[in-house]
Amino acid sequence: MTAAPPPVSPALPTRPVDLAVVGAGIVGLAHAVDAVERGLRVAVVERDARAVGASIRNFGHLCATPQTGTVLDYAMAAREKWLRLSEKAGFDIVRAGTLVVARSAAEMGVLEEFAAERGHEQVRLLDRAGVEKLFPAARNIVGGAHLPLDLRVDPRAAVPALANWLADNGVDFYWHTHAGAISPGIVHTARGDLPATAIVHASGHDVDRLFPALAEEFEVRRCKLHMLEVDPPGDIRIAPAVLTGYSMLRYGGLAATASATEVRREITARAPETLDVVMNLMFTQRPDGAIALGDTHHYSRTHLPFDEESVTDLVLREGARLFGVDQLTVRRRWRGIYADSPTADFLVATPAPSVRVVSVTSGIGMTTALGLAPTVLDDLL
Repeated sequence: MTAAPPPVSPALPTRPVDLAVVGAGIVGLAHAVDAVERGLRVAVVERDARAVGASIRNFGHLCATPQTGTVLDYAMAAREKWLRLSEKAGFDIVRAGTLVVARSAAEMGVLEEFAAERGHEQVRLLDRAGVEKLFPAARNIVGGAHLPLDLRVDPRAAVPALANWLADNGVDFYWHTHAGAISPGIVHTARGDLPATAIVHASGHDVDRLFPALAEEFEVRRCKLHMLEVDPPGDIRIAPAVLTGYSMLRYGGLAATASATEVRREITARAPETLDVVMNLMFTQRPDGAIALGDTHHYSRTHLPFDEESVTDLVLREGARLFGVDQLTVRRRWRGIYADSPTADFLVATPAPSVRVVSVTSGIGMTTALGLAPTVLDDLL
């Protein structure tokens, strides 16, 4: 397939735009969307010809229900916005929810506690037969839960569609344009200065490029993921996203249950090497049928360029066990990467009164950014 030619950027304005956004990933686009809905004149600066980072390297899973606290608030607000934007921008959205499979009594205990806390509207407990209706290939299960409010998109289609919709609604995009510095009222780019009344810097894990002191304050590091697309065993179709016991240790609402401690003990006894690579065994099915399977988590300010095949082997081993097959056939593999902070789920900082630096530092940008952005702009504007 021949790559599309890079889009032609307009000339930089001489008069200030109301809002300049640096970064055309989902966090930057979320701020542009909210600003457009407020009737503001917006410009977006993006160093690449299109979004190629965490915003398109993910599962497309809008995983709202398992969150907690402020994260849950942002996720639920973002959910409503995703539904509206799918109609406006013309991308598909899947309302099949999330299936959490339980393969032990302890894992089922997590789901029972979670259901008791959240209620039937958010969490619907399933027996083995109920799980098999949604995931026919599931093996060695005792039950599960369906989270009907969760959504799914194809990030490789939804993120470009959002950018196109914004452009159709008057947003100027400066693609292939590096922002080398930001000062109050000006984004200094490789093409010249972009004047702006307000500025949002949303470059994800590269926050340290322009704001190293902020990155150090929030202890920002890059989280590297091992992710795969595999053939669907037996050409099965699975509508919901699927989470496992590993996910019960990762998402706040599930991890807060008393039974989660026993789940960790079980996994430690059976496969401690999977915890060493911080596995979150989950998958979604892409429109073409491929299974997006992952993932593991590796943290560093700067990663070496070498990926260990043994880590991929672990994901494939646990994935094959989940599907009840001897092996899975890989179609493609890639390295995901996102900003992570051990001290905060969100980095929102004010280096100058008219400037905000924003990064989702918890790997849930697709889930929360559209809910976070309005709170940032309420304060900034």
